[in-house]
Amino acid sequence: MQKSDGGKTNLSGVLQKTEEFVRDQMNISGNDSSHDWWHVHRVRNLALKLAQEEGIPSESLEMVQLAALMHDLHDWKYSGSTTEGVRAALEFLEQQGYNAEKAQKVASIIRRIGFKDELQGSKEEMFPELAVVQDADRLDAIGAIGIARCLTFGGKFNRVLHDPEVKSRETLTKEEYMDKNVEQTTMNHFPEKLLKLQGMMKTDAGRRYAIGRHKVMEAFLTQFYNEWDGTA
Repeated sequence: MQKSDGGKTNLSGVLQKTEEFVRDQMNISGNDSSHDWWHVHRVRNLALKLAQEEGIPSESLEMVQLAALMHDLHDWKYSGSTTEGVRAALEFLEQQGYNAEKAQKVASIIRRIGFKDELQGSKEEMFPELAVVQDADRLDAIGAIGIARCLTFGGKFNRVLHDPEVKSRETLTKEEYMDKNVEQTTMNHFPEKLLKLQGMMKTDAGRRYAIGRHKVMEAFLTQFYNEWDGTA
């Protein structure tokens, strides 16, 4: 298991190789710091914490870590592909001689972790390893770090910070969420996605941690709009 300082002590062979593989991929992908190695590192640590609090068996923790480590390979927001990340993860695990059944479970977590996939109303059964990795990824999207990541991502893609004339969309389909041709502001990402994540947590532990992070965002938004209007 990895120490919280990002060191590589006590890692199984496949985990250490996966960590090295993901670091290399992140270095060449050109992702900004909203979806970089440190995001992956935080999600992995959060997923482990949630898994332990939820009582997930120790034999499943390796799959949890593998999915957390590889969940943003070839992220569609940067690569344009919704399938390349899963393909790359499976290919890597096969090269490592990893158990095929476990590899498919890791791939299922990676394929189903995203907000966009929940928008289409998937009827596939939720399972504990997916729940903790998904909650961990969503926890990193909210709170103080979530605010920083949102602003970083908006800057990367040259989005307008805020325009009162551009209204947020109350409901989104998967296709609408993924449509890069729609001009949206960075601040509209809060009501369109980030403020919804607290209510989308799948685990009791995730829901507990989401409470404080959600309040941080609410306080930020209140202050932001007060400053925008010149009342603070």
